Amino acid sequence: MTSDQRNRKNTLRTRLRAARRTAAPAPLSSEVLQAVAAFDVVPGRTVCAYLAIGGEPGSAAMLESLRSAGYRVLLPVVVGDAPLDWAVHDGELRPGPHGLREPAGPRLGAAAITGAALVLVPALAVDHRGVRLGQGGGHYDRSLPLAACPLVALVRDEEFVPDLPAEPHDVRMNAVLTPRAGVVRLPL
Repeated sequence: MTSDQRNRKNTLRTRLRAARRTAAPAPLSSEVLQAVAAFDVVPGRTVCAYLAIGGEPGSAAMLESLRSAGYRVLLPVVVGDAPLDWAVHDGELRPGPHGLREPAGPRLGAAAITGAALVLVPALAVDHRGVRLGQGGGHYDRSLPLAACPLVALVRDEEFVPDLPAEPHDVRMNAVLTPRAGVVRLPL
């Protein structure tokens, strides 16, 4: 990546994080069920998701929506610089690294994502080609290549943009889910 691209990504991250601090919550409780339906994921199947923090779209209610509809929900567990570990979300959470909360149950390993029927991915922004801008820690960059299912990024409507800087290792999203637009398949 060139220094211009790195600077552009850092500038975008700063601007998007600032906007999220004043943004209205985007719980996506009912919209997430549109995402699983759009990809024909039936109850009983596994959906990898995340617990929203810091103004991210999504919510604990979104996770309960999935669980109540009969989906097996896995949440990520941060383990150093390795790919994300995963654990079943049974409603019980405990403190984890970086101020995150994580499932209290047993760890299933990084390969657990390979059994998912759908992965809901946090993002600061997604572009029309499916390029995702994450927080910059690389956890999802190391984990998403293991997934063999549709990847759906969750963002606010204004975070779905025409173009973002891309790197060769970036895993493209198959769709984006926003509060107003719902599920949009990518690339456009």
